[in-house]
Amino acid sequence: MVKILFSLFFYTLSGIGISLTLKADIGVSSFNSLNVAIASISDIKVGTITFLLNCLFLLFSMLLSKNKHYLKYLLMFLSIACLGSIINFFSYTILAPLNLENYFLRLVVFIFGTCLAGFATGIVISLGVLPFPIESVCIALSELTGYTFAKFRYGIDLFSVTISLLLSLTYDLPIFVREGTLISLLLLSGVISFTKVHFEAYLLNEKN
Repeated sequence: MVKILFSLFFYTLSGIGISLTLKADIGVSSFNSLNVAIASISDIKVGTITFLLNCLFLLFSMLLSKNKHYLKYLLMFLSIACLGSIINFFSYTILAPLNLENYFLRLVVFIFGTCLAGFATGIVISLGVLPFPIESVCIALSELTGYTFAKFRYGIDLFSVTISLLLSLTYDLPIFVREGTLISLLLLSGVISFTKVHFEAYLLNEKN
C-alpha cells in the first residue's frame, strides 16, 4: 500500500514536470508532441489527451498480458487519470499566468521540468507496482517477440514525432517537434536510468 501511495505521488510529480516543459514552449518530448498536436486540433486539453492515449496503451497492455491482474489495471487507470488531471491543472491554471519571455529562462524551465519528470518516472519504475502503460506495452512486446525493449520504445517515439509533424503540416499548426524534443531525447532517458539505478540500490540497502 505504501508503494502504491508513493507511486501516485511520483505520478503527480511527473505531471508537474511535463506541465513545465509545455509551459517553456521550446518543443516537447516525442510522445507529448503527439498529445499537444492532437489537443491543438481537437480543442481538448492536453492532459485529457495524455490520459486517453495512455488508456489505449493500458488496454493494449491488458490484451498482451497472459496473466490478468485487474486490480493492478484499475490502479494504473487511476494513476494515468491523476497524471492527466495534474497536467491540466498546472498547465491551464497554475502556470497559465506565468509569462516566460526570456529564452534562457524558458530553457532552464524546460530542463528542470524534464529532469523532474525523469526523476519521478525513474522512481515509479523502481517501485514496480504502477508502471506507465507505454512501458508496460513495450515490455510485453519485447517478451513476446524477442526484440529489445528499447527498439519498441524508440519506435513509439518515432511514430509520435511523425504523426505530430504530419498534424502540424496538415492543420497549419506550430511545429511542436523542436529543440526541446532533442533535449528531452538526450536528457530524459539518462535521468530515468540514473534515478532507477540509484533508487533501487537505496531500496536494496534499506532491505539489508
